[in-house]
Amino acid sequence: MPYVNVILKTEKDSAFVSGTVTDEAGRFTLALVKPGSYRLEYSLIGYATKRQPLYVGSLTNFLDAGTVELAEDARLLNEVVITGQQEGLSDKMDKKTFSVADNISQAGGSVLQAMQNLPGVAVQEGKVMLRGSDRVAVLMDGKQTAITGFGNQQGLDNIPASAIERIEIINNPSAKYDANGNAGIINIIYKKNKQEGFNGKAGFTTGLGALWVKRGNLPGIRPQYQATPKINPSLSLNYRKNKVNAFFQGDYLYTQTLNKNEFVTRTYDDGTVIDQQTKRNRNTTFITTKAGIDWNINDSNLLTVSGLFGSEKILDNGDEPFFTENLTNRYRLWQFLEDELKTTVVASAAYQHKYAQPGHLLNLGFNYTFHREDEKYFFTNALPSFTGKDSFKLLSDENVADLTLDYVRPLRYGRVEGGFKFRRRVIPTNMQFFPGLNSPLDSLAGGKATYGETIPALYGNYVFENQKFEAEVGLWVEYFKLRYVVDPNHPTYQSDGYSYTQPFPNVRLAYKLNERNKLSLFYNRRVDRPNEVDIRIFPKYDDAEIIKVGNPALGAQFTNTFELGFRAGLNRGYFYTALYHRQADGTITRIGSTVPGSSIIYNIFQNAGRSYNTGLEVVFSQEISKALSFNLNLNGYRNQIDAFTVRNLYPVPNTFTAARQEMFSGNVKLNTALRLPKGLNAQLTAIYLAPDLVPQGRIGSRFSLDVGVKKTLNKGRDELFINATDLLNTMVIRKTVNGQGFSYVSNDYYETQVIRVGYTRKF
Repeated sequence: MPYVNVILKTEKDSAFVSGTVTDEAGRFTLALVKPGSYRLEYSLIGYATKRQPLYVGSLTNFLDAGTVELAEDARLLNEVVITGQQEGLSDKMDKKTFSVADNISQAGGSVLQAMQNLPGVAVQEGKVMLRGSDRVAVLMDGKQTAITGFGNQQGLDNIPASAIERIEIINNPSAKYDANGNAGIINIIYKKNKQEGFNGKAGFTTGLGALWVKRGNLPGIRPQYQATPKINPSLSLNYRKNKVNAFFQGDYLYTQTLNKNEFVTRTYDDGTVIDQQTKRNRNTTFITTKAGIDWNINDSNLLTVSGLFGSEKILDNGDEPFFTENLTNRYRLWQFLEDELKTTVVASAAYQHKYAQPGHLLNLGFNYTFHREDEKYFFTNALPSFTGKDSFKLLSDENVADLTLDYVRPLRYGRVEGGFKFRRRVIPTNMQFFPGLNSPLDSLAGGKATYGETIPALYGNYVFENQKFEAEVGLWVEYFKLRYVVDPNHPTYQSDGYSYTQPFPNVRLAYKLNERNKLSLFYNRRVDRPNEVDIRIFPKYDDAEIIKVGNPALGAQFTNTFELGFRAGLNRGYFYTALYHRQADGTITRIGSTVPGSSIIYNIFQNAGRSYNTGLEVVFSQEISKALSFNLNLNGYRNQIDAFTVRNLYPVPNTFTAARQEMFSGNVKLNTALRLPKGLNAQLTAIYLAPDLVPQGRIGSRFSLDVGVKKTLNKGRDELFINATDLLNTMVIRKTVNGQGFSYVSNDYYETQVIRVGYTRKF
């Protein structure tokens, strides 16, 4: 029936909250309602008033009040006044969302650098870690792309943070997400404005890094980078009129970086001691553009078409001197130029159908990614008796097609969702070696290989919520088939692959102690599928005496995770703690070993058996006053890898055995925000990372202090900022590794201190 008055009142004191009238079809919508217990009242002249209890939670954006029947009555109702109130965002215990604009101390840097300050996140040697694990799935706008890597995090250090709206950290993903990534998911959301008319934002950031030398070079090599420049202009445009919304985001990032400055002392079982430095001066140019159109065909149908283009150019100039006898005898100088060009093209189309019931949706999406890796490596191998000039070339084309179908329907106390996802991924790779005089290259190990991956998957998810209980139960089921075709002339590896059909359930149960305190229990099962780089058969000579090789026999790693979480709402803040335990079977790790008659170390991926990660995370956020607030994050955990024995095939068969490794570790982060008069804001971030396990060894403790100041001008339209990362220049990577036939200690004094200044304008 049309024109039925619908009034929402609080259950406790019958206070008026909101109201509306039904449309011609008898439907109604009440928006912007805060979580709580309410009562709906339906009334119409000539009909008896109908009352219905309603609980509004925080797990779903839409609720279905069901079909309501009214009985005839002769009573008359007075006129109803309709009002509304904007709702603030509520925190969820399975996901944390952070605005990049609020991260003043890392403004102007890359996405990877911005992540360093986020609670629960650590960055170690270019990889993102969640709760002590680097097995993190990184998404962009909810999708996996080749820019961030399918199953790894390549490219994050070259994506400008200026292009990003917010970052979501999902420790316990529901079944609607891909099952890959045992530590969780990081979802990077690009900026996209939907204001009416033409509007945009332009910015420019510049800076300097490596302001002084942390440690000088060993004798006889080229200078290391100092006062390295950083340049990052950005432009965001949006035009919306009637049924069309067009958007564009463009970023240019140029940096010079002392990417590596590592000093290593290697000791072999025969008593040989080698001192080595690896110095790498890096020039990076990264261009990324994203554009698209939202077309509201009508009130029920929306079509979005978008494209992304990224071009990443990396030039590494490096020096590696090798000494014996306490730096009195240099027996080798290895100098190299690595020229790498990565090109990425992503085309996306998304169709959404809105049913008459609000929140009842059908989404259909197609995503195609092309990613080319064109790498050329030239090096000079200078020994006392000869000098050889060698090179190799790698060309890899990645083609990925994703098709998704998602369905969502609201219920009175939650929602149901389900869907189908299909991925086809093909990567042909060609490695060519060009050996010189007395070359160390294994030219027989070159050739071609093709990686083929097929994944069809089904998922379903049910969410329930009332005044006291919450439940989310889901299941992702996938079939995975990997076929890896190897050049038949390869001296070590032959064609290999595997397949499986596996279920990946997730469960979340919560009990609300009261309106401000909640207790939650999580369980999920996830998988880490080896990436193409992990099984790539070609040796890579980043180091003259440490060779990296993939393993086509590498299998998937399966993980079960349990978590118990508690959240307490405080006056102007909250307290959150979680106790978690992860158990992984088929743990993927890189093994370093030597073979008889050679001092070269071969790093090869293997499945190392079972490992465990158990820890406690605490987040305490508090606004002390209108001018001062802080967020304190503590994460302590115990990592353990059981004893294992594996067989390496490259360059000759050899057996590796490792004893059980275990260690207690953790990190502490303190973010302090200061809001001063006249649009002035400041942020101070302190990070401490405790010693931790790395493959076959340990990494030492690290500490850094970041600071930033931002000034708002012209009534919020302009912003000016200045910041400094690793203000005290204390970040050094110290490692101790014990391999089979060798051990080494290393200290990497790479560039960490950067001072930036930037300006943005909205129009």
